[in-house]
Amino acid sequence: MTCPGVARQQRSRLALAALLALLAWGGMPLPVAGAAEAPDIEQRVKAAFLFKFGGYVEWPDGVFAGKDSPLVIGVAGADSMAEELTQLVAGRTMNGRSVTVRRIRAGEPVTNVHVLFVGRPEMARLGEFVAQARPVLTVTDTEKGFSQGSVINFVVADNRVRFEVSLDAARRNGLKIGAPLLSVAMRVQG
Repeated sequence: MTCPGVARQQRSRLALAALLALLAWGGMPLPVAGAAEAPDIEQRVKAAFLFKFGGYVEWPDGVFAGKDSPLVIGVAGADSMAEELTQLVAGRTMNGRSVTVRRIRAGEPVTNVHVLFVGRPEMARLGEFVAQARPVLTVTDTEKGFSQGSVINFVVADNRVRFEVSLDAARRNGLKIGAPLLSVAMRVQG
């Protein structure tokens, strides 16, 4: 019989090992620019990161309706990302919760999501999304993401998908970002 503290430590070690494996995969060079498969691989890597990010965030009390409430990843302005994520999360859990993906359509309000990826077509609404969905882990992939309230921003550096984190935006959203995630970020702001 394993005591709860030891089991928790083992899960944390496994989660960290999974993140490091993901980073090794996510840190793979993308195909040479112009290759047909480059956007697909980049999309898959970003989707895998989006799924894993939720495991390293502590939300305030009361964000989840119950212990069995799912972790909801919303996707606005990026249907191909939503499709990739839907396939990726099928049958998976995050910290004991099922994971669902919800597409946010143009003009639709954003509520009841925990992680929100905002694609470039919807970047103009990022501030509105953050205000509606708070507390939410917002993720973008544009240079202007942080200035508009994003917590995590994807970047491609040295032909690899990486990410940066804004601790100020996380605090404004009432979120705590785990040290394992911060330790592998390309840049931590604030």
